[in-house]
Amino acid sequence: MEAGWALVPCCVLVVACGALGAALLGVAHRLGLFYQLLHQVDKSSPRHGGESVAAVLRAHGVRFIFTLVGGHISPLLVAAEKVGIRVVDTRQEATAVFAADAVARLSGTVGVAAVTAGPGLTNTVTAVKNAQMAQSPVLLLGGAASTLLQGRGPLQGIDQMSLFRPLCKFCASVRRVRDIIPTLRAAFAAAQSGTPGPVFVELPIDVLYPYFLVQKELMPSKASKSLIGKLVSWYLQNHLANLFAGAWEPQPEGPLPVDIPQASSQQVQRCVELVSRAKKPLLLLGSQALLPPTPAESLRAAVESLGIPCFLGGMSRGLLGWDSPLHIRQNRRDALKEADVVILAGAVCDFRLSYGRVLSHRSKIIAVNRDREQLLLNSDLFWKPQEAVQGDVGSFLLKLVEGLRGQTWNQDWIEQLREADRKKEQANREKASMPTTHHLNPLWVLELVEKTLPDNAVLVADGGDFVGSAAYLVRPRGPLCWLDPGAFGTLGVGGGFALGAKLCRPDAEVWVLFGDGALGYSIIEFDTFVRHKIPVIAVVGNDACWTQISREQVPILGSNVACGLVYTDYHVVAEGLGSQGFLLSKENKDKAAEVLHAAQLRCREGRPVLINVLIGRSDFRDGSISV
Repeated sequence: MEAGWALVPCCVLVVACGALGAALLGVAHRLGLFYQLLHQVDKSSPRHGGESVAAVLRAHGVRFIFTLVGGHISPLLVAAEKVGIRVVDTRQEATAVFAADAVARLSGTVGVAAVTAGPGLTNTVTAVKNAQMAQSPVLLLGGAASTLLQGRGPLQGIDQMSLFRPLCKFCASVRRVRDIIPTLRAAFAAAQSGTPGPVFVELPIDVLYPYFLVQKELMPSKASKSLIGKLVSWYLQNHLANLFAGAWEPQPEGPLPVDIPQASSQQVQRCVELVSRAKKPLLLLGSQALLPPTPAESLRAAVESLGIPCFLGGMSRGLLGWDSPLHIRQNRRDALKEADVVILAGAVCDFRLSYGRVLSHRSKIIAVNRDREQLLLNSDLFWKPQEAVQGDVGSFLLKLVEGLRGQTWNQDWIEQLREADRKKEQANREKASMPTTHHLNPLWVLELVEKTLPDNAVLVADGGDFVGSAAYLVRPRGPLCWLDPGAFGTLGVGGGFALGAKLCRPDAEVWVLFGDGALGYSIIEFDTFVRHKIPVIAVVGNDACWTQISREQVPILGSNVACGLVYTDYHVVAEGLGSQGFLLSKENKDKAAEVLHAAQLRCREGRPVLINVLIGRSDFRDGSISV
């Protein structure tokens, strides 16, 4: 018994030694000591982490980086330019993200923006949230304080990761130069997989600059003789070595596989059977329908082959061209009440469909969406899907059309919807012809824009009242030719969207429809258009008011406080920034068409243009026009 008790201290000692050994091994691992035994630090190399960033971007086909420069991110911008990526600097960080968003939507790739630490990143929050709600794959690269100084009060040092985790599908902070490439590859894949969305990669300053500069900033100029000083010096030297160990060893840079959910063959077959029995089918297309991998032209051919009348929203506007007999533009609520089968192809039952209340309880609903939450949004309250398909919308529609090949529909149903369209559009024309007292009728102006637009026009919408009317009167000319903020309803997207659109479509004529309130966010970007030779045409509906708000605020609360603006000479501001400005008012109404054509001529000569149109305040719903 006594011998047994004598073994207890020995056992305790063994356990304690084991625990201590494990702890020491853990510390050694965290300090990178084991990795450094197998991987060298090239102290003489002038290379820097920005080159690794640029290599991954090039390998993923990135053509543009949008930025507002800052010292934290200078290495990646310089490296990107050297490998042939065009670096486009804007005057506000949100614009850089909006431009990347536009590139993502129009090109089907990941749009890239890079901004500096702290305020540079916080200035992007609204634009990143807009990309999240619009499901745009955007990569945001953010500078940051050095890895050792984070949490110790450095300049522009905040907890950036906590800020972006709620907004992004993927967030990572790179802690070593060797981690740049795998982290960025993972970010690109995450942005495009499942439901697309923004991703954020934080790049501390010491992983972007070369070894000799980081060493100069990190290491003390004089060696300490004290024990504590020597320990600190060793720790700093080890940290530096771990930052750069294995930094330049070859790694794969190209794209990782992207995971895109697909409908099962059983789901597609059930939907085929459901639609085949329909007498009054209706198709509602949302932005998701235009996502890769289905090309827009293939989707267009499929929808035309299907032959079901449809409403187009978001990025699907223009899918069927300017004047397709299948595209119904007006009276959606009435059509939904009569339809016996409704296909929500990426359309979501949020505020845009009155949370599902516009759907008839008699209708059979097929809902298709990559995102399960959006697929079933409000289905517990106001509507129930007969079939809920979580999968890629474009791929689903191609399979549905294949299963329904040869199916025809009652032409009386399509003609009924088109006749209602014609009546509503005639009423709109009558509203556009109504006389005004002091300023131009905004609906008349929009009709003139509609007549002027060329076949290759890309439309950007940024505003409230004026742009809301434009959504009914101005028709996109083809697929992926309309850009609006999406479900978030963000003002201020115009400058960035126009910038990204013109770079993606250099041969297109890019028109931006601004409200005068929304223009305040973007007008400084005419400097960007001039510096980077980006010719676009902006039409500003200037009614000297936040009219969309005033229309409700005044009758309900009896005050126009904070709603009033003035008839500012925005065309003069644009000219001060180097652009061409035109004023269009009631005084030169008879030359309005000439003004628009002159704007097109200047744009084709390579000059950005702003047309400041003085309009009356309108209510598109009842046709009233006032001063």
